[in-house]
Amino acid sequence: MNEMKRILTPLLAVDAVILHQDGIVLIKRDRPPFAGSYALPGGFVEVGETVEAAAVREAREETGLTIELLGLVGIYSNPSRDPRGHVVSAAFLALGKGELMAGSDARSAQVFPLKGLPPLAFDHDKIISDALSMAERSAAMNEQSN
Repeated sequence: MNEMKRILTPLLAVDAVILHQDGIVLIKRDRPPFAGSYALPGGFVEVGETVEAAAVREAREETGLTIELLGLVGIYSNPSRDPRGHVVSAAFLALGKGELMAGSDARSAQVFPLKGLPPLAFDHDKIISDALSMAERSAAMNEQSN
């Protein structure tokens, strides 16, 4: 009898770089890996859900904020970016609206100034750097067109 081989594929996640009150929203992780470390709000995409909807849902669950997605920052797919295994993340730049409060999977949620970020879990420092570069390019393009 020929057994079917199990096909392993990367897990799909989302991360959100949320601009709010002149800073970036970070959560303090409540669960491993990196429990107690700061990270971007995010999580796994559910079956039947778009990455955009997952980013909005995860941001709401972890921060209490409603977010407006401004654009895709990038796809982060380094197989070693997550110690749990190969996790690919779609990262978005977003604006936060509402009252910030920690929710599921987060010990706390707070706004950090752009130049005063703590050490971050995963590759979130790279994602934030890319998001801020994207925001600067967008602002420069808007300035040129005016």
